[in-house]
Amino acid sequence: MSATSATVSGDGANNGRRKAPRFLLPVGIALAVVGVIALAYWWVVGRFIQSTDDAYLQADSVTVAPKVSGYVTDVYVGDNAAVKAGDPLVRLDGRQYQASLDQAAATVDARNADIQRAQAGIQQQHAAIEQAKAQLQVAQVAARHAEDEVRRYAPLATTGAESGDQMSVLLSNRDQAEASVTADHAALDQAQAKIADLNAQIAQARAQLEAATASAKQAQLDLQDTLIRSSMAGRVGDRTVRVGQYAQPGTRLMTVVPVQSIYLTANFKETQIGRMRAGQPASLRVDALGDTELHGVVDSFAPGTGSEFALLPPENATGNFTKIVQRVPVRIRVDADEQTRKRLVPGLSVTVDVDTRVQPASTSGNHG
Repeated sequence: MSATSATVSGDGANNGRRKAPRFLLPVGIALAVVGVIALAYWWVVGRFIQSTDDAYLQADSVTVAPKVSGYVTDVYVGDNAAVKAGDPLVRLDGRQYQASLDQAAATVDARNADIQRAQAGIQQQHAAIEQAKAQLQVAQVAARHAEDEVRRYAPLATTGAESGDQMSVLLSNRDQAEASVTADHAALDQAQAKIADLNAQIAQARAQLEAATASAKQAQLDLQDTLIRSSMAGRVGDRTVRVGQYAQPGTRLMTVVPVQSIYLTANFKETQIGRMRAGQPASLRVDALGDTELHGVVDSFAPGTGSEFALLPPENATGNFTKIVQRVPVRIRVDADEQTRKRLVPGLSVTVDVDTRVQPASTSGNHG
């Protein structure tokens, strides 16, 4: 009995060893098929996909700061509020700028009055010139008459037919008439010269008017700048302004973030951008959105690696050198619907996959 049992037991073990490869063979075949498929996928697709998790959402935010100084009287927006371009954000006390504007306007009125007065003086001076010309003509007539009298009575005085006293009177009248002509000539010249003086006064008043007008415009701009408006649509962030605060020109009051224009900056290694071109599609996975996959398009490449724009660029020509793989910032345009964009904010981390198999015809020759 024991020998028979041992024989049966030995045959069972041999059968088990013969049956084992039958189970392993399908598994091995399946693994080989999976490996071949994986290798084929890598060869056809995977080796062309460039990935990085060194990517962050960004937006061209605008810092809101006043152009003029003053105390804050009103703040029209709250934290994280949505604003449109042109919406009022902050108002400063504008009473001093209103006073400056009123003073500049008064100066403009005064300069206009100076011009009008000088122009009226020119009209009056033209009348004075005509009067001086008439007086000169009268004096010239009188001088000619006196000269004729002297010529007519001079022969008579020589022969004794006319007294010497009468001749002396005629000579005196002639000299007075000639003096009157000279005086009227001077008066006419003075009246005509006054026109040039009045024209110079007008030119000076107009120059002063231009300066006063420029001051009035500046005062008007300063008054308008007391109301600070948003230059773009977006959301308010980092609001530090409060009512009663004294604001200096250039003081940061808040930031407007154009969340509707968010883009992605992905920092790829220099060894990854050889086949990368603008226009290639990209798959995006934002950490904050879980497994949601977004799509994008490569937009442009930075003109240098990130280290070139660092505050302290590396100096590789000194001391020992250790090669470090550099990274090139690549800008990617994000394609997302309105609801998804509301959840995207600058600074979020993103994982990016760029399919370099696509070679856009218009940009096939340009890359980072």
